[in-house]
Amino acid sequence: MPNWVVGVVGTFALSLILAYGLLRLRCRGVGPPFGPGARFWAFFIVVTTAAVSTGVGLLIVAASHHIHAAYAGIIVPSGLWFSKLPPQHLVPRTLAARLTLPFSRLYDRMGDDMQDWCDTRLRAASAKPQWIAGAVTYYYDQVRGGLKDGQARADLGRWQESITHKISIVRLISLDTTPARLRESLTMHRSTQHMREYADDDPSRLASRLESDALNELHLFLAYVYRLGHHKLLIYPFRPSVHRAPARRVEPTAPDL
Repeated sequence: MPNWVVGVVGTFALSLILAYGLLRLRCRGVGPPFGPGARFWAFFIVVTTAAVSTGVGLLIVAASHHIHAAYAGIIVPSGLWFSKLPPQHLVPRTLAARLTLPFSRLYDRMGDDMQDWCDTRLRAASAKPQWIAGAVTYYYDQVRGGLKDGQARADLGRWQESITHKISIVRLISLDTTPARLRESLTMHRSTQHMREYADDDPSRLASRLESDALNELHLFLAYVYRLGHHKLLIYPFRPSVHRAPARRVEPTAPDL
């Protein structure tokens, strides 16, 4: 095999690996670039970057007449790290906007993936109020041990505390509690202190508002968890797809005489 072919193949392979890794690093804190909806644009960016790297390497070889100069093309993927990913442009009007359009499409699809991920878990938890509190507690317990950022742990902890508190009041209202006890429960957390006037007027309306607020906070909680990199959490409440058949009863038999 000619040396220049080895250089081209090596440049393409190294650029492909480098572009893949740098794109994942560049999107950290936003979402996985290779999710269900985003992977087309992610692979397009990675393969295009590797192809451009190879082309640059060939130009350098042609100019320098040194085969090993082809590997200089691997500096091209570094642009995925140092360049700023642009916001969406509906109608790209400049050359720079057209060149960066794949990044905008990638960000759009990553946002869609995150929304689908959150919506799936919200729908599962919204069937019953107690499932909302159970869901946020389960997700918080799953991720808090691996969080090195104290601020992130504190933010998630505040959401978890607020959601469970609001759902506890919803359950209290469903038990026909007294207005005095309801007002006292509302004052126990800063997120519900401003709702005391609803305790006497319309408890059922208060329960609906608290449940809606808890769902909105769970959505924010899940989006935050997703951006932190926890994309494989099981859906709560759990729905086993395979149901075990009941064990067959074995009747005792008399021993042989």
